[in-house]
Amino acid sequence: MSNSIYPCICFDNNAKEAADFYISVFPNAKVKEENKLVVMLEMSGQDLMLLNAGPHFKPNPSVSFMVLCSSESEVEELWSKLIEGGNSLMAMDVYPWSKKYGWVADQFGASWQLYFGEPNGSKEKFVPTLMFTGFNNGKAEEAMHFYTSVFPNSEIQGVSQYEANSGDTEGNVQHAQFDIDGYTLMCMDSSYDHGFNFTEGISLVKSCKNQEEIDYYWNKLTEKGGQESMCGWLKDQYSFNWQIVPENISKLLSNPETSPKVMEKVMKMKKLNIEEMEAAAKGH
Repeated sequence: MSNSIYPCICFDNNAKEAADFYISVFPNAKVKEENKLVVMLEMSGQDLMLLNAGPHFKPNPSVSFMVLCSSESEVEELWSKLIEGGNSLMAMDVYPWSKKYGWVADQFGASWQLYFGEPNGSKEKFVPTLMFTGFNNGKAEEAMHFYTSVFPNSEIQGVSQYEANSGDTEGNVQHAQFDIDGYTLMCMDSSYDHGFNFTEGISLVKSCKNQEEIDYYWNKLTEKGGQESMCGWLKDQYSFNWQIVPENISKLLSNPETSPKVMEKVMKMKKLNIEEMEAAAKGH
């Protein structure tokens, strides 16, 4: 399992409230670190960042979390907790692909696909699942090939496509699973008019060992029509959001005396510069 890649969910300045909720819902969940901006959770050994981002960036079902459950009763128990204040996207039921499955958006807008069925080989319990819809519809397989070409130790592990008269465009990806640098992702296409697409509401963070790694991922993920944003954020060619950060970013922001200087530097950057951030952390 790779913890150099992990998801980030944006909240309207209530990340701590969300963290408390997720800890009450999911066993083996705890706060790993916390400050005014970020609450970092560890859930079944996986990192999940909750970011106080204000009212502008909201999660939507274009990125959901597949929760690989060990029993029907686990699906039922998680559903009963997540549905409180939330809403059902697909009813909890028996489906051809699952002995027990339900898709639910929680009270904060994050969505969870609760799945019990045949083992799928994932090393993770929580698997980010990307829905390619709207202008992205039909691009899921292309995106998998792109991401596995960018990240080392990557592979496409399985792809199932829609057949004629099976509910979506023939040849579209119904479900697929792939690894990027040892981190499992899933994806699908959807031809329906959902009215949403990828936003900053949910992103993936790539933690980098050095400036060379930051430069590499920044350049690769923006080179085919992507878009540079601020503070280490970027959109790739599918408008999916990434944060490319140094692995010591938490340490650089941990000192209350120097962290404002580090943040001042970061706010002026697009691609992050480790040397300048470390200099600011030393008071220079």
